[in-house]
Amino acid sequence: MSDKDLNIPIQDFAVIDQYRSMRTGYPEVVYCAGKTVDQSESIIVRMREQGLPVLGTKAEPVLAARISACFPEAEYDELARTITVGGLCTPEERQGRIVVVAAGTSDLGIAREAVRSAEFFGSNVELISDVGVAGIHRLFARLEDIKKANVVIAAAGMEGALAGVIAGLVSAPVIALPTSVGYGASFGGVSALLGMLTSCAPGISVVNIDNGFGAGYQANLINKLAVKS
Repeated sequence: MSDKDLNIPIQDFAVIDQYRSMRTGYPEVVYCAGKTVDQSESIIVRMREQGLPVLGTKAEPVLAARISACFPEAEYDELARTITVGGLCTPEERQGRIVVVAAGTSDLGIAREAVRSAEFFGSNVELISDVGVAGIHRLFARLEDIKKANVVIAAAGMEGALAGVIAGLVSAPVIALPTSVGYGASFGGVSALLGMLTSCAPGISVVNIDNGFGAGYQANLINKLAVKS
């Protein structure tokens, strides 16, 4: 089978990478931001016609309404801005343990994007919210739950200190997820990103600002390796 047979063009604006799951084990994901609603809908519909499970990220309610009209089984998480249609496994078949820790309520949307992404790819995920360093006693109250994870995602804006604090307390790898939450000098998440990149705590990797999907995908890969070992 040629690459041409595995790539599915949609008009003049998209080519579905049907070969993605053969190469990496996971299907292509639809990043909906920057696309028109018509474009995103066309891509998702065509993927479902090919029998592919769909995860759409940064999706707005108007798109979710259209997809739900086409596929009643579709699920939309308004806070996470994710659309899922189908899946790689049932909730009962999910494996391992990922913990997503959100510093504050304002970070929840991006944290939930990480949760939904990791769940879509087959991981068990627990979300722990509002445990940022400004009330660090709340983090310590949940520390034993966090320590049970194979991998931890720390979502935080402002100065992004949460990831470094957690990395200094647990043995699991920590994925730092900077969010664009904060006042002017946070520069839309750049301060959190730089703080996470320059943390002195070992065991941290960092994804881009508001990239909940990237954090969830990477955490799933680590979690699945832990399950196999």
